[in-house]
Amino acid sequence: MKTEQELKEIVKQKYGEIAMQGKEENMASCCGAGGCSTEVYNIMSEDYSTLEGYNADADLGLGCGLPTQFAQIKAGDVVVDLGSGAGNDCFIARHEVGETGKVIGIDFTPQMIERARLNAEIRGFNNVEFRQGDIEHMPISANIADVIVSNCVLNLVPNKAGVFQDIYRVLKPGGHFSISDVVLVGELPSGLQKDAEMYAGCVAGAIQKDEYMQLIQHTGFTNVQIQKEKPIIIPNDILSHYLSAQEIEEFNSGKTGIFSISVFAQKPMEEKTCQPGSGCC
Repeated sequence: MKTEQELKEIVKQKYGEIAMQGKEENMASCCGAGGCSTEVYNIMSEDYSTLEGYNADADLGLGCGLPTQFAQIKAGDVVVDLGSGAGNDCFIARHEVGETGKVIGIDFTPQMIERARLNAEIRGFNNVEFRQGDIEHMPISANIADVIVSNCVLNLVPNKAGVFQDIYRVLKPGGHFSISDVVLVGELPSGLQKDAEMYAGCVAGAIQKDEYMQLIQHTGFTNVQIQKEKPIIIPNDILSHYLSAQEIEEFNSGKTGIFSISVFAQKPMEEKTCQPGSGCC
């Protein structure tokens, strides 16, 4: 089993390559990273094109939901996007916050940061900025964000508890997040669990849905709710790279479910206890 740092380097390399690709190439595979599928449909991402603020050049087709649609962003808000890629969710959030708000995108892949900054500069978006860094140690001060969004990113991070702790730190009291992510119901076959390419492709890094929701609760968030849920189907021609024919048949029998969920939760207005990662305990 690879270490956390090795997995992060795999993701950084893969998404550095994806930053150089177009949307059509990325949408042919799982989060832009697996073998190319011959079945003509996108595995995870949803259609952003009807949302206000959408910029096609910033859409790499890497998401698994529409978190900004559910994020209840208001004019003047400070919004942080975790794993901001080429800037797609940031630019939609910018439309919602208006000229009086601010949007900060965080990504640890240099090529993505470069592409996002160029997209923002071309459009004259002066209240959108992109910072390179890990999302479990965000380069942002505490109690800054009104809203945090993220789209199909936490499943790529080995230390998911650390990410939720840092989300809690960065949100203002009363602030909230809306995060789209991939979760499991049932155990993945070992071939998918162990393959580094499938980790970078979002599936092998996913954890159980119940465990995911418990992490949010245990961090101290309130009003935790699933805003949207949909099943994810991996085509057999992608599975064949990692599983035998018999394993594919067993995998498709319904014992394991892979889902995209969009989750909402709030940071309490008043902290009654010391929270993990806050430095007070």
